[in-house]
Amino acid sequence: MAQQTITALFDRYPDASAAVGEIEGQGIPHGDISLVSNNEGDRHAGTLGDGGADTRDRAKDRAKDGTGAGATLGTVAGGAAGLLAGLGLIAIPGVGPVVAAGWLVATLTGAGLGAAAGGLAGALTGAGVSEGDAHAYGEGVRRGGTLVTVRIDPAQAALAPTVTAALERHGAVDLDEKASAWRAEGWTAPQVTAGSGPAGMPSGQGRTRTYPATTDL
Repeated sequence: MAQQTITALFDRYPDASAAVGEIEGQGIPHGDISLVSNNEGDRHAGTLGDGGADTRDRAKDRAKDGTGAGATLGTVAGGAAGLLAGLGLIAIPGVGPVVAAGWLVATLTGAGLGAAAGGLAGALTGAGVSEGDAHAYGEGVRRGGTLVTVRIDPAQAALAPTVTAALERHGAVDLDEKASAWRAEGWTAPQVTAGSGPAGMPSGQGRTRTYPATTDL
């Protein structure tokens, strides 16, 4: 069985962080989980430790001028454990300032920024997420949401249903419903490239989705 990528979008950061904690407790390694949360208005200032306002301002500027994803600029204040202990501030072109941790951050900030040339959507498609869904997830984060992604390797395939259940139990939203509402408000998703993304449709066409990974990230 190939590696899988499970995704879920949350309206509230506390719900997403609670889901991450439960998933870690199920035995999924920190390195296979990622969280990206909108930080517009410096809403996570109370959770970030060092870095300060000046570094947050630089991250915002980089997001606005499209110069690329900023480096990780701070870690969470005391009290966090596991994945969230590595939470830092970066800027993603087209999305804005976010707090993020996990394997997807490495894709966004790594040397060359190959996948990050397309921002968050580019990193997600590199992980096997369909292009259309990747753009919708990016829009969800831009609008204030929090995205959780979990990689499941073949040896842990039996944990996939419990990971999905944890994400749904903590309040993952329906991506199709959200995207439909955004379109009604005037959002136009970027055109999907013909033949792009993984073959077939993801399973779980609602609050959580599972994709066959296309690269070994």
